[in-house]
Amino acid sequence: MTADLELVVERPGTHRLAAHTPRPPGPGEALIRVHSVGICGSDREVYRGTRPEGYVRYPVVPGHEWSGRVEAVGPGVSAELVGRLTVGEGFRNCQVCARCRDGESTLCTAGYEETGFTRPGAMAATLTLPARLLHLLPDDADPTAAALMEPAACGAAAALLAGVRPGERVAVVGTGTLGLLIVQFLAASSPGALLAIGRAPQHADRALAFGATEFRSSEDRSGAGDFDVVVEAAGAPGTAALAASLLRRGGRLVLTGIPAPGSDGLDPVDLVVRKLEVHTVFGATATAWAHAVRAFAAGILNPLPLVTHRIPLAEFADALDLIGRGDPAVGKVLLFPNSVGPAPIP
Repeated sequence: MTADLELVVERPGTHRLAAHTPRPPGPGEALIRVHSVGICGSDREVYRGTRPEGYVRYPVVPGHEWSGRVEAVGPGVSAELVGRLTVGEGFRNCQVCARCRDGESTLCTAGYEETGFTRPGAMAATLTLPARLLHLLPDDADPTAAALMEPAACGAAAALLAGVRPGERVAVVGTGTLGLLIVQFLAASSPGALLAIGRAPQHADRALAFGATEFRSSEDRSGAGDFDVVVEAAGAPGTAALAASLLRRGGRLVLTGIPAPGSDGLDPVDLVVRKLEVHTVFGATATAWAHAVRAFAAGILNPLPLVTHRIPLAEFADALDLIGRGDPAVGKVLLFPNSVGPAPIP
């Protein structure tokens, strides 16, 4: 039997594999046997040391996108959770401050704490966290697809803010994992048109399969002022300004990406004179998580086609290199902490 392992980033640029000892769940907690864990741009920030100050503490076990099964529960948690397939929120909110009581749990005034950044994450054989953060899934759900529920919850947050009404003209800027998940959510709202805009022509077929009615290169600036709702999901220089340019006067703009400071060129005068309604997404509240999980359980959301690589935990460095190449053929890269070899893509 293979010993349990965990991946520790000691400091920027330095990581090691270590023996993992499961932490028994305390009161109100659950112990999860991790099935798979995704890597995203913020994990690269942790490794490279570019994450903003206060949003990571070293040494850290990364991993905030994950799925697994409940292996044990602590006092005060129902034993019926044991054996259930689950995903979980990353933000460790206080639940009692004014922002938490308003439902804005990602803006908790008690201070930032998040699984995989300031608390041990899921790049380990097991993960122990408050059971109140768990969202249970149907027993027959695909645990590999379920590992994408964290970005899906962020996509759900964007979709809820967008408030698309049937027949509206909608666009999504960005066709990476988040953008394509948002396309799936918005397609369920029966828009009159759903345009996906991306830099990689290779993403066109996938965007159309996920519900887009048209794919367009980000170099194509036609259609300006023609859309009711635009969601920006790329976070690249210029993409927020591009998203705003597509809106009609009085349209709704939802920003989810975080570009480098000063790199975007979004014009506040343009926002005012065209009276654009602007919303932003920072993480996912419990409401957004519940929305994503319901959509997944109902079959409306299917993240599995986004997974292109399944890699054992020991090959973390190779996985980071993969997502850093900018290769449009590389989609979601998942690590498997309890597997010693690569799993085939079906």
